[in-house]
Amino acid sequence: MTAGRYTDFHNHLMPAVDDGARDASAAEAALDAFRRAGAGQVIATPHLDGSLTRQPGCLAARMAELDAGWGALCGAVAADAQRHASPMRVERGAEVMLDIPDPDLSDPRTRLAGTRFALVEFARLRLPPVNAASAIAFIRRSGWLPVVAHPERYRNLESMDELEALRAAGAFFQVNAGSLLGEYGSTAQRHVMAVLRAGMASYACSDYHATGEPATARAVSLLAEAGFGEQADLLFAVNPGRLLRGDLPLPVPPVARRAASAASWWKRLLGG
Repeated sequence: MTAGRYTDFHNHLMPAVDDGARDASAAEAALDAFRRAGAGQVIATPHLDGSLTRQPGCLAARMAELDAGWGALCGAVAADAQRHASPMRVERGAEVMLDIPDPDLSDPRTRLAGTRFALVEFARLRLPPVNAASAIAFIRRSGWLPVVAHPERYRNLESMDELEALRAAGAFFQVNAGSLLGEYGSTAQRHVMAVLRAGMASYACSDYHATGEPATARAVSLLAEAGFGEQADLLFAVNPGRLLRGDLPLPVPPVARRAASAASWWKRLLGG
């Protein structure tokens, strides 16, 4: 694995602001873990309720917490840089909960590294029965590019048609590396393969919460060994790197069932 090859824009490294890193030392250890997983560029994305963006006082209070967490993370980054020859690039963003259909993402701290891209998720890991596509369309009309986090994990996802409606409204999709490995259960694993077979995913990230090891390296190896190295490179390296530069993702070819090199269990996972 080439050191520093991957860009991860979905993780919870900011200390003491959500269910991720508990303090600066945990964040520093997480940066080491990211290095071992092959990442060289990271955008930290703490949780942020979209409804707060319509409540100026509440938003100011939450942003003050995140600013403090960002300061602590910068200290961890500086300590990391002292120990390694090549500094890791770390930017900030947020994982915005779409608990309302019309969040205000004009504050660059709500977007990924201040780009046009915004990482969003729906509440309670469920696609809302109404307004899901309209929320995506609203974000696009506002000038931003929504990236829906871990669509394979939505508990009420029944078909790819539901995701196609979001894509038609202007969404991009980011799948979790751990879903490929079964870390979120068999249903999420089946769903992530359906997303990849449909060629609907543009990105893959760790959703790392600063415990254990990021799933990135293992997921990349799994895809490559099964004959899908091109897709792995696009999902984990090329397209996330393009996002960090503000560029649109390149198309990711569907993961086909015909990969002759796949192990028998991988063929079964693909439905072959």
